[in-house]
Amino acid sequence: MPPPSPPAAPWPRALIFDVDGTLAETEELHRRAFLAAFAEDGLDWEWSVDLYRELLRVTGGKERIRAFLDRAAIPASDVPPERIARLHARKTEIYGALMRTGACTLRPGVEATLRRAHAAGLPLAICTTTSRPNVDALLAVTLGETGVSMFAAIVTGEDVAAKKPAPDAYHLTLERLGLPAAACLAFEDSANGLAAARAAHIPTLVTPSLFTAHERFDGAARVIPDLSAFDLADPLG
Repeated sequence: MPPPSPPAAPWPRALIFDVDGTLAETEELHRRAFLAAFAEDGLDWEWSVDLYRELLRVTGGKERIRAFLDRAAIPASDVPPERIARLHARKTEIYGALMRTGACTLRPGVEATLRRAHAAGLPLAICTTTSRPNVDALLAVTLGETGVSMFAAIVTGEDVAAKKPAPDAYHLTLERLGLPAAACLAFEDSANGLAAARAAHIPTLVTPSLFTAHERFDGAARVIPDLSAFDLADPLG
């Protein structure tokens, strides 16, 4: 199915951003936080960069742990749901602490794009499968304590039953923005994210990240390395 044609100018009427890999190269920080949480809990699980790249095909931290258990043939009884929830909660705490050290910055062109759009009165939204604390930590460190107020809508993994590549989060984002899909432009870095946005019929610009550069992005409205040369006046040019 080809991406929908955007409506006549003015377009887009809102920008919707994924977080991990799109706003910032956060995935290595997530991997380090997972490893630290595992070690604290007495687990010797080693998630290499290559393994984590494979696990990223599964969206959601708790879901990623379950995928690893299946992959490693670890009985579910050894790591019951409550332990997975505890591990993920601790991982989120560690991630926030790492983020506050300044270990992660926004990708090229992201801050300029956000600030120009906000100054122009263009609504901004976040649509992600990560958790709200992770979003808040990134925005506070990179955009300042008032960074979160730049966004008219923030939808995270806790807000929907089905995570990307399901379109649920995008449907909820559109509902909160009060805009039709074709009036918006989504920004993603992964095939899963692109699939979710396309399933919601939102034109999507992809900026592949370090962990997703090997993926295919068929159906994207545009694929560019980063947003350093992105022009709001010609977003798909």
